[in-house]
Amino acid sequence: MSNKKVWFVTGASKGLGRVLVEKLLAAGYQVAATSRNAEELRKISDDNNFLPLTVQLGDEANVAKALADTVSRFGRIDVVVNNAGYGQVGTLEETTDAEARASFEINVFGTLNVIRKVMPYFREQKSGHIFNVSSIAGFFGNFPGFGIYTGTKFAVNGLSESLAAEVKPFGVHVTIVAPGYFRTEFLSSGSLAVPAQPIAAYEEVRKIQAQHQFEIHHNQAGDPAKAAAAFIQASEAAQPPLNLFLGEDAYQLAYGKIDAVKEDLEAWKATTIATAY
Repeated sequence: MSNKKVWFVTGASKGLGRVLVEKLLAAGYQVAATSRNAEELRKISDDNNFLPLTVQLGDEANVAKALADTVSRFGRIDVVVNNAGYGQVGTLEETTDAEARASFEINVFGTLNVIRKVMPYFREQKSGHIFNVSSIAGFFGNFPGFGIYTGTKFAVNGLSESLAAEVKPFGVHVTIVAPGYFRTEFLSSGSLAVPAQPIAAYEEVRKIQAQHQFEIHHNQAGDPAKAAAAFIQASEAAQPPLNLFLGEDAYQLAYGKIDAVKEDLEAWKATTIATAY
């Protein structure tokens, strides 16, 4: 039995999740990994330290069973990575109600299902670490055509901050991971949904959409293997960060947002503080 931490990683069949699982297994960790199709996961490894699981994150009972199966196999869970999610392109006007809700169902409510079902284990063992994979778009929202996606990620950031405060008394850590652009399949058709009813008037958004699909895709600056190493480094830290930005682009955009908020605060300070009785 390994004395290393047991990891549970969602959305592990491709992209950053897959790279993280591969790096964890190579380092000797025990890993349960989920996808909608475990067949793809089985291609990763036949290592005894690896448990591939078919999980529908929108099904709370299904999530609970996956976590129970992990504990049954490895004896415990120490680290959860809520990585599953996808991008939704489209202006807020042209994105349908169904498209918006489907995005929140996976990116937000799927994450909540995992949190809800893993916390009893973490509370009992008085330890644990939850990584919620957000995006720089969960902190800096100025991405025209990605309003629903940024909305889901802002939600992840907000609930993660509250969660961190709620679970701290139990010795449980929470880290919001905010990557910039990394060279994964995130901008491929399998991970990026386009609007079913595009509105022709949004010419600039169509240009941005095409740029993401055909120019940025496969040319992203971030190395997913180095991002995976950052997860492991944070998981072993005595005081892991609440906010972990990954990528120089994420670093620069975060400071751009911080500076812009400060500018508004100071420019409108007199109005802001003049609202008291």
